[in-house]
Amino acid sequence: MKTSKWLVVAIILFTSSISFAKSEDVPPVSEEKYGYFLDKNHKSTRIPFELHSNLILLYAKINDTDSLRFILDTGVSSIIITDPYVLKPDKLRLTRKVNLTGAGEGKSISAHVAIDNKFAMGRLKANHQNIVVLEEDFLRLSEYVGVPVHGIFGYEIFNNFVVTIDFSKKELILMRPDKYRYKPSKGDKHPLIIEDTKPFTDAVTLFADGREHPIRVLIDTGAGHALLLNNTPKESFRLPEKVIRAQLGRGLNGVINGNLGRIDKVRLGRFTMDNIVASFPDSIAFGSKLRAGQERQGNIGCELLRRFKVTMNYSQSYMVLKPVKSRLREKFEHDMSGMEIRAEGIDLHSYIVNHVAENSPALKAGLVEGDQLLFIDDHAASDLNVSEIYKLLQRGDGRNIDLLVKRKGDIFFTQITLRRMI
Repeated sequence: MKTSKWLVVAIILFTSSISFAKSEDVPPVSEEKYGYFLDKNHKSTRIPFELHSNLILLYAKINDTDSLRFILDTGVSSIIITDPYVLKPDKLRLTRKVNLTGAGEGKSISAHVAIDNKFAMGRLKANHQNIVVLEEDFLRLSEYVGVPVHGIFGYEIFNNFVVTIDFSKKELILMRPDKYRYKPSKGDKHPLIIEDTKPFTDAVTLFADGREHPIRVLIDTGAGHALLLNNTPKESFRLPEKVIRAQLGRGLNGVINGNLGRIDKVRLGRFTMDNIVASFPDSIAFGSKLRAGQERQGNIGCELLRRFKVTMNYSQSYMVLKPVKSRLREKFEHDMSGMEIRAEGIDLHSYIVNHVAENSPALKAGLVEGDQLLFIDDHAASDLNVSEIYKLLQRGDGRNIDLLVKRKGDIFFTQITLRRMI
C-alpha cells in the first residue's frame, strides 16, 4: 500500500509554540489525589487509538462528558478543548481569559482557563486539571480530519508515563517510569532533549545540496507530515529544484502556507529513508512564531514516525525506535490531484472541495472551490472517510479517477488524471 501523505495538505497541527497571556493567580484546589495515575495502582495499561490522516486519536472524558476524541500531540503543553460546545459552561470553573499563539498567518486566539477538572482515559485518571477552552471552534479540526475531534493533549501523558506508540496495532501503551526497563530488543535508543515541555532529538541528518546536515528536530505526533524544515540562524535550507506552493495546513493562528519538495535522503539513527516529501513553511506562518531561544531546524511527524514502534521516556530523556521493516520500504507520496477537501454535515460524510492548486490535475478537470464530491470511481463519497479519499487520490501517477460532482444544484461527471507533482 502506498504511503499516506495527505495531511501535509489537509491539516497540520503546529501547536508546539503555545503561549499564555499573563493573568491572575489560580485559586487553590482540594486535597483529593492530584495529577495523573493509573487506576487501582496498575503498572501499565493499553489504550486503543484511531489513526486518521496520520493523526493519533484517543477517546477521553472531561468531568461527566461522554467520550471525546483528542489528538495526541507531543507539541502541546496543556489540554485544549477545541470544540467548546461539547462542555457544559455552567459546570466549569472559569478563572481567566488567555491568548493562544501558535503557527499560522493570523492573530492570536482567545480562550478561557477552567480549573479543577477530572480527566479519564481508560485506566488513566487525573484530578484537579486545568484545561484551556477555546471561545470558538477556530481550528475546525473535525472538517479536516473527517471525524469528530474535540481537543488536543499530550505533554502530561508523556511526562508522567513511558509511552509506547504501536502504529501497527494502533495501541498506546502507558507504563509507570519506575517499572520500565530498556532492552536492546525493544529498538535503538536515542537521547531526547526536553525543552519547554517538548521533545527534541539530534538523531536526524539530512542529505541535501550535496551536503550532510545534522539537525535538531521536534518529535511531533500532532503533525501528519513526514518532515518540516524551517530556516534558522544556525541552518538555512535551500528549496529543492522542484517545489509546489501549497496550503500546508492549519495552526492555532490560521492557515500555514509554504512549499512542498523532496529531500534526497534522511537518516534517523542508523535508518535511512530516501526521497522524502518535506514541507517548507513561510516564515510568517511558522518560523517567526517560534519562541526566542528555541533551537530547532524542523520537526518530524507521524508520516515518518509510523514506520517505527516509538517509545518516549521523558523521565530518562530518551526515545526508542524499533523499525517496521515493511513500512520502511514504503515510498513517501503526496496527493496527486491538487485539491484539498473538507468534511461537512452532521455525520461529516459530505465532502467539499476546499482548495484547488494552480496547474494541478484537479484544475485541469474543471473543479473549483465549493464543489461537492458525490462519487469517486465506483465509491459513493459518503461511504468513505477523508483518509480513504486521499489514498485514492495518490494511487499512482497517470491513473484516471472518475468523479461525480455537484455544483450549485447541477450534477456532472469529470475525470482527474493523477500526476506526481513533486
